[in-house]
Amino acid sequence: MRLNQFVKTAVVAAGAAVAFSSAVAADITGAGATFPYPIYSKWAESYKAVSGTGMNYQSIGSGGGIKQIKAKTVDFGASDMPLKAEELDAEGLIQFPAIMGGVVPIVNLDGITPGQLKFTPDVLAAIYLGKVVKWNDPKITALNPGAKLTDQDITVVHRSDGSGTTFLWTDFLSKTNADFQKEVGAGTAVKWPAGVGGKGNEGVAANVQRIKGSIGYVEYAYAKKNKMSHTQLKNRDGQFVQPDDDTFKAAAAGADWAKTPGMGVVLTNQAGKASWPITGASFILLHKSQASAERAKEVLKFFDWSYKNGGAAATELDYVAMPPAVVKLVLESWKANVKDASGKAVW
Repeated sequence: MRLNQFVKTAVVAAGAAVAFSSAVAADITGAGATFPYPIYSKWAESYKAVSGTGMNYQSIGSGGGIKQIKAKTVDFGASDMPLKAEELDAEGLIQFPAIMGGVVPIVNLDGITPGQLKFTPDVLAAIYLGKVVKWNDPKITALNPGAKLTDQDITVVHRSDGSGTTFLWTDFLSKTNADFQKEVGAGTAVKWPAGVGGKGNEGVAANVQRIKGSIGYVEYAYAKKNKMSHTQLKNRDGQFVQPDDDTFKAAAAGADWAKTPGMGVVLTNQAGKASWPITGASFILLHKSQASAERAKEVLKFFDWSYKNGGAAATELDYVAMPPAVVKLVLESWKANVKDASGKAVW
């Protein structure tokens, strides 16, 4: 090869490498909650098509997302358990809600169709405390006359990882059942009295599909995607309701985002005849002081686009988009709190 031809080839290769590294650098990374994974994936696919910027999200559970954003190994973290204002301040983080949805009980029982079974909070608590162990227990059959329930053993399935979905589930059961509050309590990771664990919403769904006679809890999109049998739940107003975007919206209707520190609204056991009792928001965690203003801006551009353009996809997957008034609060918090190394606003 002649020298000038070699130089030309090397220059072209170097240019391609720079272009490739620039493209990679433009992609943003996030990690955390499995609850919003289906909608974040959908948004990421659509956003890349219009912007060219990829969003790589690791669905590892809220606990993992909190650890990774604190360690600064990702551009943003995601958690379904909002952090308290003191922890946000101590870690130099800003928190904002991205999407809302519902956690639902799912069962694997022959002859039972989606939405057929009814549960009260007390019966769910008794099952997860290991005190109701057969499907034909009088506490269950009294709520479900005519349902084909046998003396089959109940296998409880729960999360094995630190999980915001578990936080919403245990927060609801702790609010509604004194025994559960005393023996287990609310948290992203708790000591379960009974059952088998699964990693992520995906793992719980897979275990319930595999084990006959099992019961678990997942975000509603996973139940729908896997054609699993969810149940009805009795809400705070004494009504048995089905999970869908309307009952999730009803639960979120009375939320006071502006006055809640860190916008950390917990939507479990909300009042309202139509409210789904295990509704929750999923939150994004971001460092206030950003070493790379450009990467921070790319994160904010992604969520800004998702707020403005992601509503239809959210509805399709039975999530609830954040209301315009809440989005306005979020954008204002970006302007006030997310700064570059010199203290200049990123947004």
